[in-house]
Amino acid sequence: MDQQDRIAGLFDRVADTYDQVGVDFFQPIADGLVSELSPQPGEHVLDIGCGRGAALVPFGLAVGAGGSVTGIDLSPRMVEAAGRVAREAGIVAQVLVGDAQDPQLPAESYDVIGSSLVLFFLPDPAPALRRWRELLVDGGRIGVSTFGEYTSGFRTVDAVFAPYLPATMRDPRITGTANPFASDGGVEQLLREARFVDVRTASSSVSVRFIDHEHWYRWSWSVGQRAMWEAIPEADRPQVQAKAYEALDGCRDADGRIGFDQVVRYSLGVR
Repeated sequence: MDQQDRIAGLFDRVADTYDQVGVDFFQPIADGLVSELSPQPGEHVLDIGCGRGAALVPFGLAVGAGGSVTGIDLSPRMVEAAGRVAREAGIVAQVLVGDAQDPQLPAESYDVIGSSLVLFFLPDPAPALRRWRELLVDGGRIGVSTFGEYTSGFRTVDAVFAPYLPATMRDPRITGTANPFASDGGVEQLLREARFVDVRTASSSVSVRFIDHEHWYRWSWSVGQRAMWEAIPEADRPQVQAKAYEALDGCRDADGRIGFDQVVRYSLGVR
């Protein structure tokens, strides 16, 4: 099974619960990306890796009936969910199963391309960005969100998974110095190499809080972290869960709530 099949399968499995367990995470990140791109009425927008529609809906609301919004995602079940969410919000959107690495869409058709928390999943981000550039009109805008730093203490929670994870599996929040996603400059360089201009970075911080240990546990199974649980033999999961709960007790804020603060990077450019 290749990487794309694994990713599609993973997000098919989380589609029902993704962003649905009472944790404000993906929506504020998507809202920030839409705000930075500032879509205007009548514009044509492409949401690459649209998930359940966290950015798709605000894009659609911004461009209005005179514009259009298209979403693609590798996961058929995410596409199904995004279409349903868009309809419920009164948004007319085209939502398609599609590969973010090489979208099969017409060139020079979009004023805006947004992609929230997707680029680091791709096998080869650089050519993907070059392909995305072809889909924009001249003067069209691109924005991608990726992860910056997060609360250092929460690394103790992530560390309990480390002994079980294959070398090919990494948390996109944990980056090495050779990784382009380790810094603002690294992602900006990817955009410049894809021949985008007026490249800049904006950032924000999202505070993620959980009611209790079990709330974190449900959330961890509802997002991409599910792949880490699935990498652990079933017989070992209870002891890993216990270690994670112990580590979580060291990740309380001044109000005693469990959680972490996540910096989000918005990298933007123009064709």
